[in-house]
Amino acid sequence: MSVLNLPKPAWHTEEHDMLADSAKAFLAKEFVPHIDRWTEAGVMDRDAWTKAGDAGLLSASIPEEYGGSGGNYSHEAIIAHEIALAGADSWGWAIHGPIVAPYVQHYGTDEQKKHWLTKMATGELIAALAMTEPGAGSDVQGIRTKAERSGNGWVLNGSKTFITNGQHANMIVVAAKTDPSQGAKGVSLFVVETENAPGFRRGRKLKKLGLDWADTSELFFDDMKLPAEALLGSEPNQGFYQMMQALPQERLTIAGGAVGMIERALGLTIDYVKERKAFGKRILDFQNTQFELADMKTQATMAKVFYEYCVGLHIEGKCDTAMASMAKYKLSDLQNTIVDRCLQLFGGYGFMDEYPISRMYRDARIQRIYGGTNEIMKLLISRTL
Repeated sequence: MSVLNLPKPAWHTEEHDMLADSAKAFLAKEFVPHIDRWTEAGVMDRDAWTKAGDAGLLSASIPEEYGGSGGNYSHEAIIAHEIALAGADSWGWAIHGPIVAPYVQHYGTDEQKKHWLTKMATGELIAALAMTEPGAGSDVQGIRTKAERSGNGWVLNGSKTFITNGQHANMIVVAAKTDPSQGAKGVSLFVVETENAPGFRRGRKLKKLGLDWADTSELFFDDMKLPAEALLGSEPNQGFYQMMQALPQERLTIAGGAVGMIERALGLTIDYVKERKAFGKRILDFQNTQFELADMKTQATMAKVFYEYCVGLHIEGKCDTAMASMAKYKLSDLQNTIVDRCLQLFGGYGFMDEYPISRMYRDARIQRIYGGTNEIMKLLISRTL
């Protein structure tokens, strides 16, 4: 039972309970025993993706006709929650499933959906999203990677950085300028399959503050020839619109990861302070500990209620950019605050890497940056004033 003890939201059904149980059991068997090894190696095993595909965790909202489970975003939210509770925050599942798959599902041609979504569902294809460049992050207009027409196809040139799943991905959605005269609106998205692809190369697996076994990487495209069907959709210069439509779900997914980590941090901390003693009594028996945890539980409860409300809105197609930005900004800020306060209650042990709270402290920090910095979230929210 969660430490928050909240009633289930209206969208949560028995089917969601079954999915949560299935995901929890899979992660406990196939991921949790290997996390220390993956952390030390700096990368997870490739076959873990295939196993996740077999378990149905890569296809929750992909339509059945394309090999998926035919669910909606609420099913992705359940999986995201279990991933966070299992401490598998480094897994690039969110990029693959609830972020990249919808690009193909919503904007791809029927042939593209049949080709890519079916292989994404099984884990044969691992997806990455390549937008960020050394000189351009949230500023889409600053993208320098370009794709120029060549016969019936395209030639792609440029570089990307901070790409999640960069070492494992064999299907990469790349944002590139196709009409520089249009600025941000002259961007198109291309789906690049990397197997035996001349002109494509992977750069370094980047060393990071946290998320140690996430294979975050540099990618390079040097005169890479792409077929006409690599263009996502049937028309060029639609990338900016496609990205703007997809961002609320990406940001809501980040918020979901934040809520899951908050719950895990509170649960681990409550267990710890019940056992650890100082000056002849449990840490929990000190009034300061009780007040700290009471405040954190209150804030975490409000955060989860708001997040689940946003999920309900999103299922109905009503979670707009501002609402998703509020969820991403406020919940990732709270995630960092609560994990920090929980670590303090662990004392010196919280500073030791062998304790999960230490890793969580490092892993949480990126949440306020990727998916659009929290400063940009506030800017987007302010436009509704």
